[in-house]
Amino acid sequence: MKKLIYIIGLLLGGGMLWGCNPDNDSKTTWERYTEWREENQKWFAQQEKLTDKDGSPYYTRVTPPWNPGAVVLVHWFNDREETRENLVPMFTSTVDTRYIGRLYNDEPFDSTEIDAVFTTQVSGVVEGWQIALMNMHVGDTVQVVFPYQQGYGAMNNGTIPPYSALKFNMRLVDIPAYEIPAEK
Repeated sequence: MKKLIYIIGLLLGGGMLWGCNPDNDSKTTWERYTEWREENQKWFAQQEKLTDKDGSPYYTRVTPPWNPGAVVLVHWFNDREETRENLVPMFTSTVDTRYIGRLYNDEPFDSTEIDAVFTTQVSGVVEGWQIALMNMHVGDTVQVVFPYQQGYGAMNNGTIPPYSALKFNMRLVDIPAYEIPAEK
């Protein structure tokens, strides 16, 4: 019995020493991703300053009324006059989209298949998508850029590292379940 207690004591002591080792990965996510976060923030700031050939801003800066601190950059590829009469989804709507998502360094991380659509509720996606979708009409094709705060934040989401600014090329194909707000 004394040998067992001695072995357990050694294991616990060794674990404590290993835990105090400065070479182990004791940094926080914020500390481990400092360089990545800064590169993403710098890239997002550069995107905000992009201009068209005529000198006008390339992106429209969109801030939703429900979160004045949020920002999404949207560039419409289509003529918005052609889609202005089409439906715009609400937070509770179900939408069909096609998209390709990329990190700040242009590395793709997700997309719909060529002829497929991604069906989801607007409320079920990251805030950057919510803001973009609720500013699109059916038939709009856009490029959307948003900082990590409107994406996955400090979470590691598979191939998307924490603190990632994201860029999506997306098309709002349809709104199969358009929710109408209840009248008061």
